[in-house]
Amino acid sequence: MSGIKKRMPRDVNQRAKAIVDIVAAISEGDEPQSDPLPEDGKDPERVARGKLGGSKGGKMRAERLTPEQRSEIARKAAQARWQR
Repeated sequence: MSGIKKRMPRDVNQRAKAIVDIVAAISEGDEPQSDPLPEDGKDPERVARGKLGGSKGGKMRAERLTPEQRSEIARKAAQARWQR
């Protein structure tokens, strides 16, 4: 085994599979398989789907609010900023 340590996944099922893979690799004398996710730990497919919905969320919300509602939200935001 190489001296590179990788963090274990947080998800219980992914962690269990990683442990089984490591034990199997050690018992066979092979190197354990590398993690299929990139180094940042984010699934590229999920990131792409999140960007689709996130890019239109604020615009759609603003379109659905009445001018009075938008004014009230802005007023609360300004008060929160001035309280800091």
